[in-house]
Amino acid sequence: MRVYAGMRDRLFSIRTDEPRATTHLFGHAIECVAANDERVFCGTFESGLFRRDGDGSWDRVGVETLPDSVTAVELSSHNPDELWVGTEPSRVFHSVDAGESWEQLTGLAELPSAEHWSFPPRPETHHVRWIEQDPNDASRLYVGVEAGALVISPDSGESWIDRPDGSRLDNHQLATHVGASGRVYSAAGDGYAESDDWGTHWTHPQDGLAHRYVWSVAAAPRDPDTVLVSAASGARAAHRTPESYVYRRRGDGEWSRLGEAVDVGSGLPTGEGVYRYVLASGVRRGEFYALSNTGLFQSTDAGVTWNRVDVEWPDPCTEMTARGLAVVVK
Repeated sequence: MRVYAGMRDRLFSIRTDEPRATTHLFGHAIECVAANDERVFCGTFESGLFRRDGDGSWDRVGVETLPDSVTAVELSSHNPDELWVGTEPSRVFHSVDAGESWEQLTGLAELPSAEHWSFPPRPETHHVRWIEQDPNDASRLYVGVEAGALVISPDSGESWIDRPDGSRLDNHQLATHVGASGRVYSAAGDGYAESDDWGTHWTHPQDGLAHRYVWSVAAAPRDPDTVLVSAASGARAAHRTPESYVYRRRGDGEWSRLGEAVDVGSGLPTGEGVYRYVLASGVRRGEFYALSNTGLFQSTDAGVTWNRVDVEWPDPCTEMTARGLAVVVK
């Protein structure tokens, strides 16, 4: 198994079976990462989008089309050459040839809610934080704008649905599941949300979730009813004076907190000293990964127990927020 782990100024490629880590794109402001068995794409805040092909070299793609600030990237599960990127300011671009050429999906900036979009640290702007293609409907896209809206395209960007009923406004990460047609999960600064009808309506199961600034969400690979989120009491605790947690929910039950204090030294560190985790589903049953300033952690039993992936963790990374996480077989 290989994991691509993005920290604030570098991207790690980590083999979990050896284990061994290789550093890429050092010095770039990493924003997001996506990968399949053929390619890796990494978005940066100041240098656009980078692609790594099978030969191992990194090249910037979309130089003539994409803005310098690429804040979200999504690889299609239906076509290995198809991908979307989100940018600052909020735009969505589409490629069907692995990033060689790009088309902007128009109409996003003309939505009624667009005049209210604003990113609090830089209120004069906003960006696309997440793009999710539905695994059961290749034409359906879910897009989270930070901050201001969840928007949905049912037809590959030809049209957009603005702020569906009950959706969150500050969506940080969206997830879907091939085993639950119509299911969408949202980790948002204004709380967790879930839809079972392709994002048309949303519910807000919060019982047991003591920290409701939710950053990341992942569902178990073969069990759409087992869900993990990372959360904090607010943006400051998540990003600046760290104190973050991980929760799990199974079926219709309440959320339960996972992990332990950071100074215990085993399992999944949580609480004071931990920046918000970025979570990702693995490939095997019950497999999850979690990345933060404390390192990369793996669970093979749906989050019950965790082991730190034993790679050297540079001291500067202990003071950084995690930016992206992608898991592939090769």
